[in-house]
Amino acid sequence: MSDQIKHECGIALIRLLKPLSYYHKKYGTWKYGLNKLYLLMEKQHNRGQDGAGICCVKSELDPGNPYISRFRSVEPNPIKDVFDKVNKPLKKAKRNNFDINDPEWAENNFPFAGTLYLGHLRYGTFGKNSIDFTHPVMRQNNWKSRNLVLAGNFNLTNTDELFNVLLNLGQHPKAYTDTVTALEKVGHFLDEENQLLFRKYKNEGYDNNEISPLIEQNLDIQNILERASKDWDGGYAMAGLVGHGDAFVVRDPWGIRPAHYYADDEIVVVASERPVIQTVMNLQEDDVQEIGPGEGLIIKKNGKISREMIRVPHKRKSCSFERIYFSRGSDKAIYQERKQLGRLLTPIVLEAVDYDYENTVFSYIPNTAETAFYGLVDGVRNHLVDWKIDQIQKKNGSLSDKDIKRILSFEPRVEKIAIKDVKLRTFIADDASRDDLVAHVYDVTYGVIQKDKDTLVIIDDSIVRGTTLKKSILKILDRLKPKKIIVVSSAPQIRYPDCYGIDMARLDKFIAFNAAIELLKDNGKESLIQQVYKKCKEQENLPKEEMVNYVREIYKPFTAEEVSAKIAELLKPEDCNAEVEIVYQSIENLHKACPNDLGDWYFTGNYPTPGGNRVVNGSFINYIEGKDARAY
Repeated sequence: MSDQIKHECGIALIRLLKPLSYYHKKYGTWKYGLNKLYLLMEKQHNRGQDGAGICCVKSELDPGNPYISRFRSVEPNPIKDVFDKVNKPLKKAKRNNFDINDPEWAENNFPFAGTLYLGHLRYGTFGKNSIDFTHPVMRQNNWKSRNLVLAGNFNLTNTDELFNVLLNLGQHPKAYTDTVTALEKVGHFLDEENQLLFRKYKNEGYDNNEISPLIEQNLDIQNILERASKDWDGGYAMAGLVGHGDAFVVRDPWGIRPAHYYADDEIVVVASERPVIQTVMNLQEDDVQEIGPGEGLIIKKNGKISREMIRVPHKRKSCSFERIYFSRGSDKAIYQERKQLGRLLTPIVLEAVDYDYENTVFSYIPNTAETAFYGLVDGVRNHLVDWKIDQIQKKNGSLSDKDIKRILSFEPRVEKIAIKDVKLRTFIADDASRDDLVAHVYDVTYGVIQKDKDTLVIIDDSIVRGTTLKKSILKILDRLKPKKIIVVSSAPQIRYPDCYGIDMARLDKFIAFNAAIELLKDNGKESLIQQVYKKCKEQENLPKEEMVNYVREIYKPFTAEEVSAKIAELLKPEDCNAEVEIVYQSIENLHKACPNDLGDWYFTGNYPTPGGNRVVNGSFINYIEGKDARAY
């Protein structure tokens, strides 16, 4: 994705099932769990660079000792900053001649020597980049079993409704965000569960000192999560710790946001991505399990692990952008799917170059498009096999050995065309100077393109805004003097806003939407824009369950090919000499390549939750009314 889009957050949870002394004896350090947490977070740094935080809960300390510790950071390298802060007391203790390698000393003196850890990496899609918006977030209480720590990869579309529910409960939330709303919602039912058990044991004659451990043993986490998440509309993978030592991870019923785990008799590990756990724990693919849509993974203080149904699962709509771009490409399935996305583009690309193998050069931008590029080249090679057979058969045995060798050795022309050499700081005030800097973000390889003869095919993960294409990539590629530049997107046209975790909330930021609007104007159908606006306004105050995505009507008069052609026209720089064509993946081929992850709302407008239709409705209203605001 040449345009930088902020997206998913990352979660990491560690639960050690043995005392720290066990890991010290077996692995040479009591920091085994803390070290694994660090690795889980570093291996997921692609999921969040705006902030990071970790929390440790200790379950066996005497009263009067702090048992919950947390550090968060929004520094430029937040993971390093967090762990530097965490380890600082150890360095001081070492200078004072304490035996910092002793697990017993560590457990009693070092805040982050525990058996339960929660880590988070933040990509901010909403709110300022400040500590206040950085997870884990906490809800504190003097009763251990009423303390709650929460971190998640989520966006809720109905924060307003949930906020009003909290007000009706008599609460006074400190902020109007889905994070605070989720924390207070879970916290409310955690309080209720505690109170219910307290009354039960009090009626049975237990005194207060006896009741606290009984509550901790019998707290029904499944019931708490069921009640708290009942009205949540959105995508979420949410992890939590309770102060006495219980832990949980809950996933939305559509499976929109990912979550995986591994468990043995020593440790439970949860992360957003499968290959992260494989790498950190040295595991095979089948060793790592997926937390199912609507499921909760619950780890009790006593080490009991269970998977419970929290919400009834709906039709699986896992985010296909995870497969196309966001997740690490080292996952076995994702790697194969990305190759298949490229391979399925072969027929349309070859048609676009008129099957001129000799005068076509294939490449990719950015580096994350490399896997799809391999698939495209595989597909071209397969077509070349048929071409070679045809060439040999045409000559009917009259070819010389030299001719046969030339035909058989013919391969697609593959080159490394563009390199993102440096990250230029484009903070110069005037727009003209800034655009000039943006145009130099990539360097190009000279001498591999035949001037005014070759067609250059460049594959990208997806084309969202098209800004980098217009202001940088197409300009630098044009310096090579190709006859034609074909930009190929391994994803379909992005037409609708996301509201489940990706920072794609405004319609006017999508080049496909802008192209459709221009096509309406070009074809004398501009009145349709106001008609759609009227329909959106008429349902503005309806319950989200009754709303319809009328924005689809903006695209309805045109084929995908017509929209693509208009996109090429809009993105071609004025001073670009080469012909420019934009080729997109089809929806049908997307589902062929990623059959288990059918979340395609940004391409089709088919939102898995009712809140999605409300968001697209609001986004279009904001566009017409000129409001620079999010629709949720």
